[in-house]
Amino acid sequence: MAGNPFSGKDARPHVEGDFAREELALAYRNVALPLEALAYDVTPVGLHYTLSHFDVLRLDEGGFRLTVSGRVARPLALALADIRRLPAHTLRVTMECAGNGRGLMVPRYPSMPWLYEGVSTAEWTGAPLRHVLEEAGLERDAVDIAFLGADRGFDRGVEHDYGRSLTPADALSDDVLLAYAMNGAPLLPQHGFPLRLVVPGWFGMASVKWLTRIEALDRAFDGFQQAVGYHYRKFAGDPGVPITHAKVKSLIAPPGIPDWYTRRRLVERGTVALAGRAWSGAGTAIARVEVAVDGVWRDAVVARQAQRFTWQAWHYGWEATPGDHELACRATDARGATQPLEPDWNTNGMGNNAVHRIQVTVR
Repeated sequence: MAGNPFSGKDARPHVEGDFAREELALAYRNVALPLEALAYDVTPVGLHYTLSHFDVLRLDEGGFRLTVSGRVARPLALALADIRRLPAHTLRVTMECAGNGRGLMVPRYPSMPWLYEGVSTAEWTGAPLRHVLEEAGLERDAVDIAFLGADRGFDRGVEHDYGRSLTPADALSDDVLLAYAMNGAPLLPQHGFPLRLVVPGWFGMASVKWLTRIEALDRAFDGFQQAVGYHYRKFAGDPGVPITHAKVKSLIAPPGIPDWYTRRRLVERGTVALAGRAWSGAGTAIARVEVAVDGVWRDAVVARQAQRFTWQAWHYGWEATPGDHELACRATDARGATQPLEPDWNTNGMGNNAVHRIQVTVR
């Protein structure tokens, strides 16, 4: 392809075994949540996971404009101050990368090699998107709303600005935010300064960072990350199912103390307080969390959901006996969805919500 130095050079066959150097480089660029930070109801900003497809941008707030164009009655070019003048809303949102757990699938797709740690919870402040869309005036033939960030690069040989879309019905929800603050402070560069989209209940790919353009379309958005990326596919050529809402999932905060290299845990015999977090997509509450010790499942105590789109705490008292043990947890949400024991394999390693397992030695 003329002008494309990467065409045909991004072949990524599935692999088993060691992680590739490219995967390690991605892991250095992107930040995981240390699982001990599950102790926080709201993740401190410096511990919140990040995933950036291309570069972490340095944008100037003074020259920033958010444009709204396409099938609208009144095209807009809004400064950050214009958006700050709109009614503000703060939401506590648990956000998870759709690729979280990819590194645990066999064979795996070479990409960001998440294990369990691509999830966090923050309090996002911004203007509900609907205020801007209502000011612009969506035309009746608008069928898709595209959101485009300022970050640009190549993925699988295709050059594009990172972009995703929502239907008008989803975009006009009160819960979708044009966010300019995180945990009460302006966004950091890696979280999309000066403005990003936050779409609660969806996997993180929908929450476009460095948002600069909104385009109302009379057709389905065909941007690469919408039409090609982020689908569940079982085989090459499978048209797949688009990825939208997060899946039901739970994690254990590692008990005891770790071995530096293996991260295996050591605890003392007796009563061990196990704890963790559980969440699901579309604002669905968690109804049940079970904890297994060496494959025997028991119910944990689950806290009530503090806000609709945030994770729930759980705890369980384990009478630990000396020896080596495997701990696991699984959640069931209010709609009856339960975590599987093994990953639901797909070609790009997306949406792995299999149970979390931890190896522990009791002394």
